Amino acid sequence: MPRRSVLTLAERAALLAIPVAEDDLIRHDPLSEPDLAVVRQHRGGHNRLGFAVHLCLRRHPGSVFSTDSEPPAALLGFVAHQLRLDPALWPQDAQRAETHREQLVDRQAWLGLTPFRLRHVRQGVHRLTNLAGPGGCPNRSGDRVGDGAGGCLAARAHRPAGG
Repeated sequence: MPRRSVLTLAERAALLAIPVAEDDLIRHDPLSEPDLAVVRQHRGGHNRLGFAVHLCLRRHPGSVFSTDSEPPAALLGFVAHQLRLDPALWPQDAQRAETHREQLVDRQAWLGLTPFRLRHVRQGVHRLTNLAGPGGCPNRSGDRVGDGAGGCLAARAHRPAGG
């Protein structure tokens, strides 16, 4: 039996889309003073811009952004304006693989993220088993539906880019 989706394809795309409307950018992607302090630790305007754009992208659910992708122009312009940089610096970001890896590690550390690993799967299975209750019968009350996935959020685990 095919799995029924709760969301239509259009609804899913809208939920996971990177915001491009100015109001959404202002609400979701302002860089705080601590964010700016971390961004300023990177050398060169192009690396600061790239780090900040990727930092904003990691804050969006479901966003996996590859290094060869172009961010939405609205997001790029919004972040560049906050940093007082030219958005045209974007193509120069992290051209060296080492720089890209270093920035990735820095962003994960700053956001408190860890790659999704086997231990997260085991923790999720344990949580869901406990939710099932005695005899393995699922809890159908509906009040704890998100507890299994919530464990990943609580552990700050994320899906690695490209995986």
